[in-house]
Amino acid sequence: MSFLGRNPRYALALLALLFFTSILLFNSNLRGDPWPNPHSPPRWSRVSTIDFLRQAESGYQENVIRGRQDLIRRHGPTASKVNPWPLKEWGYYTLWDFFIPGFQCPHRTARVGTMGDGGKWVCGLEHIQRKKKCVIYSFGINGESSFEAELLEKAPGCEVWGYDFSVTGWGPELDSYSHRAHFEPWALGPVDNHGANMNVKMWSLRGLMEHNGHDFIDILKVDIEGAEFASLESFFNFFESQSRPTSSPESPMDFTPAGARYDFSGQPLPIGQLQIELHPRESEEISRDYSTFPAFLSWWEKMERLGLRPFWTEPNLVYVHLTGTKRPDLTEYSFINIRGNHELIIGDANELSPQ
Repeated sequence: MSFLGRNPRYALALLALLFFTSILLFNSNLRGDPWPNPHSPPRWSRVSTIDFLRQAESGYQENVIRGRQDLIRRHGPTASKVNPWPLKEWGYYTLWDFFIPGFQCPHRTARVGTMGDGGKWVCGLEHIQRKKKCVIYSFGINGESSFEAELLEKAPGCEVWGYDFSVTGWGPELDSYSHRAHFEPWALGPVDNHGANMNVKMWSLRGLMEHNGHDFIDILKVDIEGAEFASLESFFNFFESQSRPTSSPESPMDFTPAGARYDFSGQPLPIGQLQIELHPRESEEISRDYSTFPAFLSWWEKMERLGLRPFWTEPNLVYVHLTGTKRPDLTEYSFINIRGNHELIIGDANELSPQ
């Protein structure tokens, strides 16, 4: 007879041990990721920022860009046939369902500024805080400057340049930082048109950077009631038209993942990240109607080709409540620029990968 047969209490103890071990293993699986990504590094592993971004970009190309095309085919079947604001009986997906924030900031994300309208989501503020000099541009102020004030408070090396033709200055939040906050009542536009006889002086983004002597903007905030499309498109067009040297890439992120829908184009944009409120609605003041799906898609895909990736979105439901509109057509987005050699791309080679 075996040892366990002669000693039944040992057999019972062994069975009990196996039973409790299986319970512990089962519970540990429940606490893990329900849908683990086989391409992601193990939990708590150390990876460089650039390696993390390469993995995130492969996923974005495969899942977000291709997924959008599939959604267009199902509800179009072409972009020109997609209704971005369908009546309930004709569809249920709105414009925003086609443009999800499917990228992940490789650093900490933080909401900066007041809760509600005025605050923005920022990627990697801890890296910007360590810069001896950083540049912030803010278009659209409307008497509320909590976002800019908190940035200047947390990042002592930063200065902010603000522009809004509809107000005479910053909000009261920046009173303590007047020596680091510069304001002009100018409008952002697609071209420079700021002659002495102009009632409202219009500056292009490139024109302002040249005027201020800046070659890079760490944080670009834009909230200009629909003029963002034409104003930024001219900025995008310039850098998209600049060819890249074939001998050496402009950025460690200038690569094409296997099966990518499109490669990067032109030179990297001279910005680190973009916080923007989008207003794709009909307006007599805007020459092109970006409320149509094809126009919005074309503008968005231009940003993607240049390396901007959305990592956060927040619908402006205050606007819906105040106006009684049935269209939630104002939405905040935050983008990280995954091209260039700025802090958000280079990062720290010993960082913990976000989990």
